[in-house]
Amino acid sequence: MFLTKRLSSKVILQVILTVMVLPYLFPLIAMVQESLSGQGWGNYRAVWAVGVVPEFFRNSAIIAGGVIIIVYCLTMLAAYGFSKLHIRGREIYFWMMIAALTLPEVVLLTPLFSTAIRLGLYNTYFSVILPLAALQIPFAVLLTRNFVNSIPDELFDAAQVDGANAARIFWKIIVPLTRPIAAAIVILTLIGAWNDYLLPLVFLQTPGTETITLLPSFFVSEFSDDQTKVAASAVITAIPEVIAYLCLQRLFERGLTAGALK
Repeated sequence: MFLTKRLSSKVILQVILTVMVLPYLFPLIAMVQESLSGQGWGNYRAVWAVGVVPEFFRNSAIIAGGVIIIVYCLTMLAAYGFSKLHIRGREIYFWMMIAALTLPEVVLLTPLFSTAIRLGLYNTYFSVILPLAALQIPFAVLLTRNFVNSIPDELFDAAQVDGANAARIFWKIIVPLTRPIAAAIVILTLIGAWNDYLLPLVFLQTPGTETITLLPSFFVSEFSDDQTKVAASAVITAIPEVIAYLCLQRLFERGLTAGALK
């Protein structure tokens, strides 16, 4: 942890941090100001009056929840195996998985579409949940493996001496001690799943399955482009992510910092 006691150093550090934050803060301020221009809070009432906001929120929550569960379970198991279990060729498997990070979502769109049609998953939640989870698992495993590496091997050796098998070690040691990085994985996965636009646009074609990211499209058409309603839709869309981050902020920061320090 970096500490400074001199007042001048604190002032300089605060100024530097403020300048670094401003480029990220201005777009948020502009978005909120745009959403309140014209009719003011009437823009939000107009967005809500469309009648699909609760349904879109429900669909996004189902998809994000499904993605988070899959990513969390598979990530923790994979990180435990890649970090602490003696598996032949585990480094090869690990880097093969990390290579998946180089594949952009749009490149996989055609094979994913064909697969969804053949399996009968088109226009269902699973057609979005499964690809999103698969795309986010490599990065989540990369972060979690670094965190698990920071757990002393002596702790696992002691558990084995006491007669604990791999499954019990995972449940009693890995799961409790990885809560900080788990919070970071949950936040990052939520952001990725909640904000994804391309997959819901392609695979979900009825209002009963569409997500909240498609809400701004109700105010953009060939003959109209109401940016105040679009900005209001964007603010409404971002609210769950902001709340989730504020609730898990301390664990999120601890998880990323611990993984980085190792």
